[in-house]
Amino acid sequence: MFNFDAFLSYFVNPFLLGGVGITIGLTIATIAIGLALALPLALGSMSSHRFLSAPARFYIWVFRGTPLLVQIVIIYTGLPQLGLRFDVLTSAVLALSLNEAAYLSETIRGGFSAIAKGQIEAAKALSLSRFATLRLVTLPQVLRVIIPPLGNSVNGLLKATSLASVISMEELMRRAQVLMQEKFEVLELYCVAACFYLVLTTLWDRVQVRLERHYGRGYAAARGAA
Repeated sequence: MFNFDAFLSYFVNPFLLGGVGITIGLTIATIAIGLALALPLALGSMSSHRFLSAPARFYIWVFRGTPLLVQIVIIYTGLPQLGLRFDVLTSAVLALSLNEAAYLSETIRGGFSAIAKGQIEAAKALSLSRFATLRLVTLPQVLRVIIPPLGNSVNGLLKATSLASVISMEELMRRAQVLMQEKFEVLELYCVAACFYLVLTTLWDRVQVRLERHYGRGYAAARGAA
């Protein structure tokens, strides 16, 4: 029978709340590293030089085409056989970041594709360097375009961190499983974990709405003026 009192008590369980904090930290670290890798991947995949585009496209193909769970296991248990050994935290962050970078790079590439070529030509006419054009013209517009899909990636990543539990990464899901083994209250703990994930994704949805409004203000004002 479902133990409702135990269910409620787990919402203030310090051990589980610590897992929530780890899940949030894992998500933030993954997004930061993933974005740092995604931009050069996106630029490389769009490059006209084959020695840049081919490796970038191959990377994206591999990491988007294989399951994240398999990637986590390979990095944690497979790489040590090749002499590369990482602890649980490093393995989890590395696997999640490498996977996320592949998806984010496609999001960023789509954002660049949405920029009108006339704006790039106008920047050249103003004698702006490629870096200045990227920083002043294209990136601000790309950011506005990619905020919605980027927000969806964060939402998905919050839940995908649970896969790190297979290598004993003590995020929310793993800590819930540890308590299941001690308390034998499986359904109660799964329901609590689901509620925590629901709260996290709902809070992020609120943040995403604010970000979309913030970065869309200039565009909305320009359309209104037109």
